[in-house]
Amino acid sequence: MPCCKAEGESFMQHKNWIREMQSKKSSTISIVVLIGGIASAALFAGCNSKSKASATVAQNNAPVPVEAVKVTARKLDLMIHLPGELQPYEEVRVFPRVSGFVKSISVDRGSVVHKGQLIAVLSAPEIVAQKAEAQAKVLSAENQRIAGEAKLAADKSTYERLNDAARTPGVISDQELDTAQKTAEADQARVIALRNTAEAARANLRSAAEMERYLRITAPFDGVVTKRNVHPGALVGPAGASGSQPSMVRIEQVSHLRLVVAVPEIYVAGVQKGATVDFTVPAFPGRIFHGTIARLADSVDISTRTMPVEMDVANPKAELYSGMFPDVQWHVVRTQPALVVPSTAIGRSTDQSFVMRIRNGQAEQVIVKTGGTANGMTEIFGGLQEGDVIASQVTDDLHTGVPVEAHLAM
Repeated sequence: MPCCKAEGESFMQHKNWIREMQSKKSSTISIVVLIGGIASAALFAGCNSKSKASATVAQNNAPVPVEAVKVTARKLDLMIHLPGELQPYEEVRVFPRVSGFVKSISVDRGSVVHKGQLIAVLSAPEIVAQKAEAQAKVLSAENQRIAGEAKLAADKSTYERLNDAARTPGVISDQELDTAQKTAEADQARVIALRNTAEAARANLRSAAEMERYLRITAPFDGVVTKRNVHPGALVGPAGASGSQPSMVRIEQVSHLRLVVAVPEIYVAGVQKGATVDFTVPAFPGRIFHGTIARLADSVDISTRTMPVEMDVANPKAELYSGMFPDVQWHVVRTQPALVVPSTAIGRSTDQSFVMRIRNGQAEQVIVKTGGTANGMTEIFGGLQEGDVIASQVTDDLHTGVPVEAHLAM
């Protein structure tokens, strides 16, 4: 019995060992299968990623379809808008010719004045005294002249009487006749001197009277007082007499105005005197005013590349004021055709304009300057030629070097 029991236990141990070995083998197979699955998945994913990358590269290298147009040359009927400034036709700051105190002033800001109208009166006692002294000298010189002429007449009459008597021998001595003749001649010379003195005194009086007239300030032309700087009692003088001496008043002619426009260099060709120009001002929305080209600077300002042009503007109702900034509708007359492109073909960055030229199947950015615009077309100036093909519209995906497929618009 003990022997049989030992054999049974040995059999059970062998059976359990076989089960353990089978379990380990099954686990090993599962691990191998799992590792193989992971490797297969990784391999599949890698192949799939390469396929997608290849597809993306192929897609990026595909030409971008672009609507294109050709650059043409023509004369556009341009109407551009330029800023202008209204200025008085005549303007003057009124200074007195002599120094003095303001005795009275009869105008103020907004007063309408006419040529020769009295504006102010100055007080200058020394000028009045100079005139009075000149008058006294004239009176004295005239009295001396009159007395001298009277003496000359008497002495001349005496000489003539003695000369007649001397025809009778022995009546008048030669010495007496000679003395009378010399006296008359001396009187004649003295009268000439007195007359010159009197004329000089009168000239001095005229000068003093002119100085006194300077105390009365009058308007130099018809206009409006736009500024008044002094009041009665103020000391005034000629411009520059005492540093930054202010003017008494400022007068502007407003019945006619000057419209000054700085015309850019590219638009100065074809400007003609006598042409009519329309403009508007913010104070009268929708209302159109007119000016006539009257004066050209005939010189381009090198700092602004513009040429000042002046127009005469009639302003009979004084509706327009100097200092206004009109919007001028400037008609451009082209003497030669210019290159034009659709306005949509022009792109703009912060400081420049450009178009996208299509050459050899690729896009190329070309910097240009723009001119006037009319009916959806814009003038361009730069590195383009007539017949060049450009994109009709600038988009974000167009830049230099991008392959494109151009479709020319008919």
